[in-house]
Amino acid sequence: MNNESTSSNSQTDWQRLDAMTDEEIDLSDCPEITPEMFATAVIRRGLPSSQAKIQVTLPIDSDVLEWFKSQGRGYQTQINQLLRAYMEAHQ
Repeated sequence: MNNESTSSNSQTDWQRLDAMTDEEIDLSDCPEITPEMFATAVIRRGLPSSQAKIQVTLPIDSDVLEWFKSQGRGYQTQINQLLRAYMEAHQ
């Protein structure tokens, strides 16, 4: 983290923040991630593939598949990235 102030008027106590542990951070005002949030998530492209891919046959509702296809080229990669994000959020 860059501790340099973006403003000469910053009143942030960087030393106190740097000394905080994860347990001391108050996350009570942060919402829990829901399936609805995943539905509106933005997929980040260009991330390196972490593993070799295997081809599978998977029944998907036709309207869901058509929506992904309508998003343009790379819809299969988008589906994979969305499934990965969901998996990682639930581990």
